[in-house]
Amino acid sequence: MCRLVIALFFATGLAHAAEVQVVGLFPGKAVLVIDGATPRTYAAGDTIPGGMKLVAVSQSGATLDINGKRQVIAMGDHISRGAAGSPGKVTLQADRQGHFVTQGHVNGGSITMLVDTGATMIALSAADATRLGIDYRKGQTGTINTANGPVQAYRVRLDTVRIGDIELNQVDASVLENSMPFALLGMSFLNRTEMRQDGGQMTLTKRY
Repeated sequence: MCRLVIALFFATGLAHAAEVQVVGLFPGKAVLVIDGATPRTYAAGDTIPGGMKLVAVSQSGATLDINGKRQVIAMGDHISRGAAGSPGKVTLQADRQGHFVTQGHVNGGSITMLVDTGATMIALSAADATRLGIDYRKGQTGTINTANGPVQAYRVRLDTVRIGDIELNQVDASVLENSMPFALLGMSFLNRTEMRQDGGQMTLTKRY
């Protein structure tokens, strides 16, 4: 079944930003609209106008190579890239419950993250940390109170965290010894961005 509506706005090296909209997803292929032109089907590996490349396609989104960086555009996400030289920016779309869930990258590995302004820092499950190659047991140990009671946690520092066009280095995080449906994108990342919410959209702009 065709899955619809993912928008990606990106810089093409020109003074203005171009627009790419993903209007269909099929096994190994994506249907894209470039700057409002007629929809066209691209296969994984194809070059897209604007110097991009379609790297992979899944049921939930498309992976594009943009200026040498891979970005996974998840279903419902809107990612903005201004003109060349502008700060990194990403616009997230709320889900039906009003939560902002996005596909991010930690130390180069893909992970689903929930924006949580009540979390002091990024929080990962031990399973996700292991999958991402994080040797969390070398981190500082402590206890965190959760809805299910206190759990052991390890404080670590992540080499890189990327959400859309925003990439930050050396970001503090906690790894919890319990299962979590999503990683939490907490204030150790969010404090380094300017956050603006307008109804069902949240825009993050990199500050430093």
